Amino acid sequence: MSAEVASGVDPLVCARLLAAAFADEPGIGWVCGPRARARQAWFAATLRTHETLPGATRYVVHVAGDPAGAAVVTPAGSRPGTLAQLAWTARVALDCGPTAIRRTLRYLGASAAPDDALTLEFVGVLPAQRGRGVGGALLKQVIADAAGRPVYLTTADPANVGLYERFGWRETGRAGVGGLVVAAMLRSGVGG
Repeated sequence: MSAEVASGVDPLVCARLLAAAFADEPGIGWVCGPRARARQAWFAATLRTHETLPGATRYVVHVAGDPAGAAVVTPAGSRPGTLAQLAWTARVALDCGPTAIRRTLRYLGASAAPDDALTLEFVGVLPAQRGRGVGGALLKQVIADAAGRPVYLTTADPANVGLYERFGWRETGRAGVGGLVVAAMLRSGVGG
């Protein structure tokens, strides 16, 4: 597989890819419900909010010229400002409903990133591209760009834990949220 990873991608392009990649992911399913339109709107609102964070990075991987997956990393200790939070709330309320807001906040409240760690907010691969090294290409790029800094993530999909462990993440805790089990994972800095 010849994968090319690009960064600095438009947030809406990344949102469309992630919405398709997360079609069967338990956490996003719990937050947004089964509707593809709600999932797309939630990702669009969320990535517009992440765009307001200086140093946030969006990645898209292409295989044979076609987009195959995406990832989003936010800087250590970053939080959206009040206006960005209000814009996110309005967009999600309008397009997804108040349940999506409440569930997102519950999920985020289950675990917090260490102050010194980047956060791998999302990494997703289109279903037709899974098992071909696309996710690994994204994770390798994230690790390279982290330049020895720790990288934190959470996952509500137990099938992903082993993949992250192969790339150096270690589980730091688990929390129950709305019937989900959310694993918090940290990849330490240099030598991690």
